[in-house]
Amino acid sequence: MERGPEELNQQDLVRYLEDRFACAQACDECVRVCAMRPGPAEPGGVARLNTACADVCDATSRVLAEQSDQDEQRVRMQVEWCRAVCLQCASLCDPHPASARCAEACRRCAKACDTFLTTLG
Repeated sequence: MERGPEELNQQDLVRYLEDRFACAQACDECVRVCAMRPGPAEPGGVARLNTACADVCDATSRVLAEQSDQDEQRVRMQVEWCRAVCLQCASLCDPHPASARCAEACRRCAKACDTFLTTLG
């Protein structure tokens, strides 16, 4: 039996929202680090993707925080989108030692998305 977002354990939801917040903060910090680097912009648009990742994490948190009258399909799509962007961001940050914290936060976020999707059923 699948559980809708309204039936999620409050503790699981809080933990998931904390992961989104941590990832968004790490991505924002990575954008600042990228902006401070001397020389040309990083190839592959690391700063742009970090900004997008932080935005997606924020949007996902807002969707889940609303919880009332949530369409499970909408929640599932939002969380899957968050997971995909986080994985992409982590792989783009991996080659850059200064972005290691961001990459790790994004991987934790993606793993939390997997866990959350399993919770939805």
